[in-house]
Amino acid sequence: MMKNQDLTRRCFLGAGAALTAYGAPARRVSKLRFGLTTYQWGADWDIPTIIANCTKAKAFSVEMRTTANYKHGVETGIGDARRREVKKMFAGSPVKLVGIASAARFDSPDPAKLAAAIEDGKAHVKLSHDVGSSGIRVFPNDWQKNVPEEKTIAQIAQAMNTLGKFAADFNQEIRIENHGSAGRLTTLRKILDQVDQKNVGVKLNCDAKDAAGDGFAANFALVKGRLAHTMHIRDPRRPEFPYQLQWDLLIDAGWQGWCLVEETTKVPDRLQALIDVREAWEKQIAQSLRRV
Repeated sequence: MMKNQDLTRRCFLGAGAALTAYGAPARRVSKLRFGLTTYQWGADWDIPTIIANCTKAKAFSVEMRTTANYKHGVETGIGDARRREVKKMFAGSPVKLVGIASAARFDSPDPAKLAAAIEDGKAHVKLSHDVGSSGIRVFPNDWQKNVPEEKTIAQIAQAMNTLGKFAADFNQEIRIENHGSAGRLTTLRKILDQVDQKNVGVKLNCDAKDAAGDGFAANFALVKGRLAHTMHIRDPRRPEFPYQLQWDLLIDAGWQGWCLVEETTKVPDRLQALIDVREAWEKQIAQSLRRV
């Protein structure tokens, strides 16, 4: 026969389970991670310096910018031995190499330039794979004089399908940054509507233009189902972009990826500046998690 206290305890536990199932708010969890893209604060840091500085700043992920003669020297022209060396350096460190930032763009109406951009993208996919990274950044990029926007959109989409299909064989992601006049989130949604390769996604860039038109929340909603796993951020204390809203939306969407600092501001101590940005970012993430 069940004792009264056992019955009371079971009723209490049952009520608690029902409350969790039918309306108690789940505790928010952030899957966002902090890091650095080497443009431009890391331009004159070699790989050991990048690893050391990122470790000190608790920026445990990095994206390497290519085609800019940076000191890290990670470019498509390096040989197999150097590629293995780069991979080994990051594999033995607390810092994860998460991306290669190419300068490839797919807007030119010149067929030869477009073909060259696709080949450059493929070379970067191979580089990213060989050094232990997971994807590459590419640009859309601009509207062209006397070329209908719809034609440019279709051209970029076709290029993304070609590059995405190639990248899939290397287990790589193509991250198309919302950059340039043809890179607004509203336009990227139209591009993605024509891209059937699921390893092609949008790389958010924290640009004020992201909040134009119907506002950032509406523009974000257009692409939130096709977000890539890296994004670029600047100092989140800047007022020109709705950073707090962006963190709220990313956390609510369950986005899991790396927020990579991309700063051009000249500062006397870039390591300390990176630490300051990380601390400001952490405070905003904490605020987002405390929302009622």
